[in-house]
Amino acid sequence: MSGRIVVGYTATDAGADAVALGTRLAAAADAALDLVLVLPAEDRSVITPPDASYDRYLVAQAEAWLAEASATVPGAVTHATHVRFGDSFAEGLIAAAHEFAASLIVVGAANGGLRGRHRLGTVANELLHSSDVPVALAPEGTRRTRVNGVSRVTAAIGTRPGASALLDASVRLASATGARLRLLSLVSVDLPASVDTGVIRIAGAAHADDVLGKALDALPQGIDADVVVARGDSIEDAVAHLGWEPGELAVVGSSRLAQPRRLFLGSTAAKMLHELPVPMVVVPRTRGKEGAGATQPGAEEGARA
Repeated sequence: MSGRIVVGYTATDAGADAVALGTRLAAAADAALDLVLVLPAEDRSVITPPDASYDRYLVAQAEAWLAEASATVPGAVTHATHVRFGDSFAEGLIAAAHEFAASLIVVGAANGGLRGRHRLGTVANELLHSSDVPVALAPEGTRRTRVNGVSRVTAAIGTRPGASALLDASVRLASATGARLRLLSLVSVDLPASVDTGVIRIAGAAHADDVLGKALDALPQGIDADVVVARGDSIEDAVAHLGWEPGELAVVGSSRLAQPRRLFLGSTAAKMLHELPVPMVVVPRTRGKEGAGATQPGAEEGARA
């Protein structure tokens, strides 16, 4: 995890949620925070002709909103505010992440979601299908939580053991924030109904042991690792019945359908979002260049996320 985190800010509750999560991650990882508000590119509007005075008003308003957001960030966290232009909010955030060599983009859930749960809006959805930089999703209500730091990082690993890319990304995140590491095996969930439950239990236990053995060999000194095998009739059911800590992060990888170094939210990750009460970090499926997008992924590559 590099020393910069970009927060996609809007003057909404979702924007405040993103700032709250970004602040917590920056404080835990001793990273700098860049609050970015993206305005429509000047050549984008076909309804309203260019107007210099109106553009100045928009920028001034954006800067005022950013100043309000900045005031909520503790002084101990190095942070700056930026107004940028883009053809879309997501495109502007990705460009800003490249500009600052950021390792993470943080956005909030759409307004109207259940408190503590994710509801993807247009910006988050576009980011999760195009970004080459890892994206962190702040659940609705994050702004109201009284959580400091990151207590645990859970890497969601599916049917294929040895998802080293996802493990590497999760270890880096845990190391940067001083969090414990948990490996979540989804092998026994969403299997065909015809499969005998005894077979499921055996396969799940074997998978968990295999993942744990490989993970322990790869873990740096000082990182704790636990393994839990998800149980349930579906991904949603399994996630709902797992224990989640208030200061936890869930990490998943991009779908195998994604282009190299790009995100594409897969079916398992999408199902997890419905019930996940903690922030989710989605990482691209191959290593990007140093700086932006340098986190290695893999839940979907090493799993069926």
